[in-house]
Amino acid sequence: MRVLVIGGSGLIGAHVVEVLRERGHTVTTVARTAREGVDHVLDLESASVEQLRPLLAGLDGVVFAARTDEQAPLRKPVYPAFRADVVEPVVRLFTAARAEGLTRGVIMGSYYTYFDRLHPQWRLPERHTYIRCRVEQAREGRAAAGPGLPVAVLELPFVFGRAGDRLPNWAGALDGWARSRAPLTVPVGGTAATSARSVAEVAADALEQGSGDDIPVADENLTWAEMMSRVAAAVGRPRRIRRLPASVVRAATGLGGLLQALGRKESGINPRYFGRLLLTELFIEPPSGRPLEQAVRDTFARDVSAASVNVSG
Repeated sequence: MRVLVIGGSGLIGAHVVEVLRERGHTVTTVARTAREGVDHVLDLESASVEQLRPLLAGLDGVVFAARTDEQAPLRKPVYPAFRADVVEPVVRLFTAARAEGLTRGVIMGSYYTYFDRLHPQWRLPERHTYIRCRVEQAREGRAAAGPGLPVAVLELPFVFGRAGDRLPNWAGALDGWARSRAPLTVPVGGTAATSARSVAEVAADALEQGSGDDIPVADENLTWAEMMSRVAAAVGRPRRIRRLPASVVRAATGLGGLLQALGRKESGINPRYFGRLLLTELFIEPPSGRPLEQAVRDTFARDVSAASVNVSG
């Protein structure tokens, strides 16, 4: 196959490029900024269908692996900004892909859409702008692609791993906390987790199979206490993890929502309801069972040369 990877310089995109090339496929990459391994520099948020079509001409498939920060507080209303970042670039991309005759695609989505299908009573798209836009991204991207271009949506949880100097956007905060002398206190509840390498292998499988499915991806399900214990061990400061009372979590996230409202700001995940998510076991069943230990160590390695992951491109 000949495949274009959008966001090919990012953590997940770089692993997708590596896995596809290992399997003998031809890959080109697009990113917002120039760096080693990036073939085309283009800002997808502003790129038109006409600008995208030449990049897709003669290809078989495309992967959308651009990243969005759902926690960043923005000026109200945030929906237009999130839609411009999450939904509209995907619609234009698959409109162009359909016009160029591509036959397969992958979108890197969020596991919140998995939980929206599983628990519609949670009203996640109604309460969280980011989740609303992820639902719209999948629906409208597939509509733009049409029936002849199946698009798989990978529903991703916490993703551990490293690609050179590229890390998960939350890794720095957890690294600093785990290395500090501050107590490690976490809510009950937990999350599914996976590695960037696992995501890339699932993406390559979906492309090779021409899948148009929603594909939740998880290697392990971890309570927050289990996850922080692994992070602490990875940075060399293993210690006891304490659990926060649910009432404290709800009060803290409620206060965060109030402060945002007073500042006339919003984030993609509404703090008013975020406590409910933190206190829930956001687990994907069944997980693959592939071990995460090496990906966790790679994420929090101070010496990049000591990490096992060394992806170029």
